[in-house]
Amino acid sequence: MIFPRRRLSNKKSESAYESAKKEDSGYRNHVSDNLDENINNIKAEIGSSDLIVNLSKSHPDGHIRFACVYIDNLISNQILSDYSAELGKILISEENMETKNSKEFFNLLINHFSNLRRVSQGSSLEKVLDVLLSGELVFLIDGHSIFLSIDAYSPEGRAVEEPTSQSIVRGPKEGFTEKIGINIALIRKRIRDKALKSENLTIGNRTKTKVTLMYINDLAKKEIIDEIRRRLNAIQIDGILESGYIEELIKDNRYSIFPTFLNSEKPDTVVAGLLEGKAAILVDGTPFVLTAPALFAEFFQASEDYYHQFYISTFVRIFRYIAFILSISVPSMYIALASFHQEMIPTPLLFSMLAAHEGVPFPTIIEVIVMEAIFEILREAGIRMPRVIGPAISIVGALVLGQAAVDAGLISAMIVIIVSITAISSFAIPNYSMGNAARILRFILMIITSVFGIFGLFMSVIVLILELCRLKSVGVPYMSPFAPKAKIALKDTIIRFPLWKSMARPEGISADTSPRVNDKDIVTARQKKKPEFR
Repeated sequence: MIFPRRRLSNKKSESAYESAKKEDSGYRNHVSDNLDENINNIKAEIGSSDLIVNLSKSHPDGHIRFACVYIDNLISNQILSDYSAELGKILISEENMETKNSKEFFNLLINHFSNLRRVSQGSSLEKVLDVLLSGELVFLIDGHSIFLSIDAYSPEGRAVEEPTSQSIVRGPKEGFTEKIGINIALIRKRIRDKALKSENLTIGNRTKTKVTLMYINDLAKKEIIDEIRRRLNAIQIDGILESGYIEELIKDNRYSIFPTFLNSEKPDTVVAGLLEGKAAILVDGTPFVLTAPALFAEFFQASEDYYHQFYISTFVRIFRYIAFILSISVPSMYIALASFHQEMIPTPLLFSMLAAHEGVPFPTIIEVIVMEAIFEILREAGIRMPRVIGPAISIVGALVLGQAAVDAGLISAMIVIIVSITAISSFAIPNYSMGNAARILRFILMIITSVFGIFGLFMSVIVLILELCRLKSVGVPYMSPFAPKAKIALKDTIIRFPLWKSMARPEGISADTSPRVNDKDIVTARQKKKPEFR
């Protein structure tokens, strides 16, 4: 819709000119008032075949020349068509015929184009290059040292669809996409609060990737937001291709195998974090959004936990923790018992294990490590293979290889059972990053146990707990609310208390620790006398 046109006064034009100068004060190489010089400078800097320069004249007599410059394939064809049609109307309008100099023509373009889309201006050649590479139309006018840029960036991308990495039974099916604008809209659609703030950053010396920091102003702690902002601004790298770059560069303990940022493809998961006072980091070009601070307990939770009854969610969560413990400790425990502490195994079971191992040419540690390594290779192959045959390769391959190895006498049947229990347990961990940490821990514990026995296993567990207690996520203790203990927050860790009992915001993360639900009003409304229907 085109609104009635308005003229810009000279006073407003002068203030816009000064504003453009002030905004570009940090840049060098200001735009010249010579159109040909500016075009030559842009071609010299970019020098690419997809740089489009359209030269035109504002009047038939040609006393005002101007150019429309843009990068092909970054500009939406529909937006370009709309602006071409509008420019044609401007050139034949009476207002254009009355313009006497380049400054008046520049004001005329602003007057018309600002009704259609976001328009900005500047006076730096470096800024011209930045906006061109960001997918904007740039207008340069001969005799005027201010350029006009119009947002026309609209690359093709994937539509909103169901997340592929986080499967659910109940809950929203929408997932983030590779377009940062759509991802911000998905979050704002769920939080319609004026306190929801977003800050735009550009990271990557060459890719100049758009990064957005989002938080709820009155819930997030200022110190945490300031620290995240400081770390983001300190990043100096050629390019950011995925949010994993950001996670690795700004995490507290860079050499730790444990993830200290929670990544999610689901808008409702990110929104839940924002409502707890956390910050969200969105990166253009990836559907995975980071939330911080992230605690150890959160990697065993799923958004679906809050869409089912609390006792069902608690039941499932307990088994997730059990699955994590089994996935890292079962092979090590088997190695310790079979190789060092046979006296701890019940006699009938020991006889069965010895009978199964009879004729196997390799010691137990070699059997376990080889089978675990083969399974990891099969799992990786299943991920990298085409989606149609990937699951078949991983499942059938494991069954066929395991059975063939047992029949050939290379491994015992007990090893196949141990590896199967470990594999199934690792799949029960809801977060893929934490699952990767469990995979590495499993091999570390197996190697230590093969040397020191069950003593080495117990000492490794103690060191593991100390390491978890040492970690921090943006300055917040990783093992909170276990250590340091937070009584209220413990209601939403292993056990999920009912919503009316556990709706306080987490201590140490949120600036507002008041309850998120007023249970007294709910109870009062429930206890009111119900109307009788006849």
